[in-house]
Amino acid sequence: MGRIPQLSAGLAALAALALLPAAASEARINFRSGVAAGEVNAHSAKIWTRATEAGNVRAQVAEDRKFDQIVERVDLQALPENDFTVQTTVAGLGAGDKYHYRFCAAGRCSDRGKVKTAPSASQERKIRFAFSGDTDATAEPSSDTPFHGGFRVLRSMRREHNNFNVHLGDTIYSDSGVAGATDALTTEEKWAKYKLNLEQPPMVALRRATGLYSHWDDHEFINDFSIPEHGQTLYEDGVKAFTDYAPVSFSDTEGLYRTFRWGRNLELFFLDERSFRDAKVSATDVCDNPDTGGPDLAPTAPQTTRDLFSLLIPSLSQPISQACKDAINDPTRIFLGQAQFDAFLADVESSNAKWKVVMNETPIQQFYGLPYDRWEGYAYERVELLNELQSRDISNLVFLTTDTHADFANVVRERTLTGDVAPTNAPGASPADTPYRDFVAGPVATNTFWAEIDQVTGGSGNGETLSNAFFRTAPPIGVGMLCSQGDEDSYAEVTVTADRLKVNYRDADGGPVTDVDASQCGPYILER
Repeated sequence: MGRIPQLSAGLAALAALALLPAAASEARINFRSGVAAGEVNAHSAKIWTRATEAGNVRAQVAEDRKFDQIVERVDLQALPENDFTVQTTVAGLGAGDKYHYRFCAAGRCSDRGKVKTAPSASQERKIRFAFSGDTDATAEPSSDTPFHGGFRVLRSMRREHNNFNVHLGDTIYSDSGVAGATDALTTEEKWAKYKLNLEQPPMVALRRATGLYSHWDDHEFINDFSIPEHGQTLYEDGVKAFTDYAPVSFSDTEGLYRTFRWGRNLELFFLDERSFRDAKVSATDVCDNPDTGGPDLAPTAPQTTRDLFSLLIPSLSQPISQACKDAINDPTRIFLGQAQFDAFLADVESSNAKWKVVMNETPIQQFYGLPYDRWEGYAYERVELLNELQSRDISNLVFLTTDTHADFANVVRERTLTGDVAPTNAPGASPADTPYRDFVAGPVATNTFWAEIDQVTGGSGNGETLSNAFFRTAPPIGVGMLCSQGDEDSYAEVTVTADRLKVNYRDADGGPVTDVDASQCGPYILER
């Protein structure tokens, strides 16, 4: 790629036209899937589009929306092996500056995208961003309309006019729960899922509005994915499709782990919680409940708590086997993998950003119900990470999470309830807080947490009852969530300044989220 000297407006326009590919075979190329910019830092960004067929595509980056002041051009090839997607990293940009970009072929250009680079690490700036995830555009077989609605969350996120946004986890549903849907297991089938999402106007509009960091969870592969359970081929197909359709940086050794600095006030840390983990304990029958024949719903909760809620869920009266407890607490089971675990701790310890924000695929807060797939199901490593963060005196750190299809805000505790099932590196039997918070938001468009709990337990209203009686209630009866709303499509709006970090929960239309007890969820303000 080469840098073009600035030209007058007229000459620049003529030069841009002259530089466009002119092959007659490319005359039908267009860019229906829109554009995107990701991996934004102070001096570079990765820009993306998809052509409708093979051919030469030229990426252009300019300082103005008319593209009179082009600062970068890159020639690319749209190829069938990438489903005609193209992307390139544009370097040499100015810190904290606004840029426009587009892609052109044979005289036809894509929509214009916008991106603002991050301030340099020495610049003091207020930063605003939003995050959500869990995005399923699948329609019922007899309909063309997405079963879970029109992605209103993404429309509201765009209207915030943020510095950037984050599409965090389950960016497609390879195994949608919509009736009649078939699983997408191959790369080609997963490509189709991404194109389906990009048929939704709010998705396309959000991607072109400003920088968007994309990150996977499990449904880019299949529900509760791990390589030991589901195999290397499915992993590689999921990686290929995801990296074709999102402008991201991936490597075999680091997976999707990466960091991004936004001025003096903020550094983002994206954890990859799929590439290196061991299989879930529930993948075997070691934690099966004898009443249900399936994985127990709350294997790490104290038996006194289980007995209390057995009136609602009778299977909880059954005691948990020691083999199940030992398996969940096994110190040899890995979640991040040692290399990523060490890299994250080293990076977060060396960061001098005033706020360290961990973009976290699965909740790290403790709430006991169905813990197998998240941090709680890898109990020893969870406590080990929290112990390491505290022993290294890492302060002003928060976890931002999706995955659970709910708005769950709480203190991160090493253990919450007296007498719960805890690993050997956990503190004694009493509850133990850490200085950290976990803010879970979403979904954009899929089943909500309460609906899923009703389905699992076979009783209408059980999800809401669980939030009221256990999630919202303070210890020693419950886990004391600050917010426990489980039936809203939502996102979280985050504002970071030198002295504080604020999290606002927003519903699909941009209004406040109402908690299960009719109070408002947030805003939550953390101060240094």
